[in-house]
Amino acid sequence: MNAPALEARGLSVTLGGAAILEGIDLALAAGRWTSIVGPNGAGKSTLLKILAGILPCHGQVHLLGRPLHKWPRAERARAMSWLGQGETAADDLTVYDVAMLGRLPHQPWLAPPSDADRLAVEEALRATQAWSWRERALGALSGGERQRVLLARALAVQAQVLLMDEPLANLDPPHQADWLALVRDLVAAGRTVISVLHEISVALHADDLVVMQQGRIRHYGPCADPPAHRVLEQVFDNRIAIHPLAGQWVALHLP
Repeated sequence: MNAPALEARGLSVTLGGAAILEGIDLALAAGRWTSIVGPNGAGKSTLLKILAGILPCHGQVHLLGRPLHKWPRAERARAMSWLGQGETAADDLTVYDVAMLGRLPHQPWLAPPSDADRLAVEEALRATQAWSWRERALGALSGGERQRVLLARALAVQAQVLLMDEPLANLDPPHQADWLALVRDLVAAGRTVISVLHEISVALHADDLVVMQQGRIRHYGPCADPPAHRVLEQVFDNRIAIHPLAGQWVALHLP
């Protein structure tokens, strides 16, 4: 397996006297797509936020071999981009301006966008099929369209590591398929993608799977491994079954 892009050592989080995460040790390989899955309340989003440096915790996180707290803020923002749940921006901003926010870590203070910034934004908006309505206001978009713009903002950073929490929210099946193809292109280009997903059949397209339950990691390994499928079925109380279909793994819902 590739060297870690993100590594967690002894992570623990307690909120209101309740343990949200306990004893998390994890090394997420660079140049691969890892999906984090598990039932509601498993701690998936909390773990992702800690890896992104958004939430404090007990323990250590290393990004590309360096302790996260030792990264200068701007340098870390260039190395790792974030797409969270329910994120937004000012409704009066245009689609283009929202995507340009992803270039802020690359720009000197108060400097206008460079040619490189404009090229990165165009590439990101074209990748999410939002370029044709780049002059529209964010507030005039549907939920799915907004999600594609926020994804473009994360892509415009051109970070080595991308963290996405529920990136398929509000996306219809064709655009979910587009997201899947986009992630595959990113990984083929040597980038690292880490996603929290509720869509188990989509998550099973990833290279690696982290299965969580009650604040702990139950399994971490390649998605195609039978042990990963068995643990995944168990954490969902055997209400799903993992089966091969047309060369892929899918999760079938059981009564």
